[in-house]
Amino acid sequence: MSAESLYVVETERLTKRYGERIVVHAVDLRVPRGVAFGYLGPNGAGKTTLIRMLLGLTQATAGEMRLLGLPVPRRRREALARVGAIVDEPRFHGHMTGSQNLWALAAAREPEALGRIDGALERVGLHDRAGDRVSTYSMGMRQRLGIAACLLADPELLILDEPMNGLDPAGMLELRGLIRSLVDEGRTVVLSSHLLDEIEKTCDAIAIVDRGRVVLQGSIDELVAGAAPTLRIECSNDLRAALILRLRTDLDDVRIEEPGLLVRLPTVDPRGETAHVARVLLDAGIDLYRLELERGSLEERFLELTTRLGEAA
Repeated sequence: MSAESLYVVETERLTKRYGERIVVHAVDLRVPRGVAFGYLGPNGAGKTTLIRMLLGLTQATAGEMRLLGLPVPRRRREALARVGAIVDEPRFHGHMTGSQNLWALAAAREPEALGRIDGALERVGLHDRAGDRVSTYSMGMRQRLGIAACLLADPELLILDEPMNGLDPAGMLELRGLIRSLVDEGRTVVLSSHLLDEIEKTCDAIAIVDRGRVVLQGSIDELVAGAAPTLRIECSNDLRAALILRLRTDLDDVRIEEPGLLVRLPTVDPRGETAHVARVLLDAGIDLYRLELERGSLEERFLELTTRLGEAA
């Protein structure tokens, strides 16, 4: 592969083993250029381990990797010159200002990095707080300072490990807007996360990973299209309606969720199945107050494909 590859990240059967435990299992991953890409999976699924292998922070047991079309680890230094990354929470010297922290980081890079400090701080919305000590920064501000540190390399690719962790809704919104603006500039941003809603709002494409394996990857639209639609029902007797639907239809996923019921429908002819459900309930003398067909969500698709969610590592 040349540096002009269509993909900024490529792995082939990438594997990491600790003794008998396989943390990353034969992963084939393709991240297209110029997108926000979500690497989505529950805690303990091997997301951070894969990132650490890509960055050369831990050695792969087997498989091949390429960053920006360059083989890693053989040409790691050349590839990482145009990559910015945050693994775990960004760490800075709290007694130093935001600007001083960036100066210290830029001094270890190429001379041009020093000239990018002011622009990076402006870019992430911290120019007015650049003279304040980092110990006074909120979690969201430290995350943005971490991205500013990444921008010192003028990267083609940014890799962010769980960047939304610990952020309040306002901080998530700010970070989402920043990530989208970086993509609009032609950069690629890879986000490792277990936060489905934020990934769906932020990313163009994802890979879903569970127990170290990539179980599905593609564009958000493609993956959501394959998710089972759901039918939300509010009626006069939730418990009786749930029992009737389980007994008189082939629907095996009928849940009582206040208010009402949530029914997962087959992907084939969901409108026809909705009409059938309505007839069954009305024939049983149950009054319907709400019958709403909802398209499949990324959350539904994720839960279909993964075996656990939020399990401790």
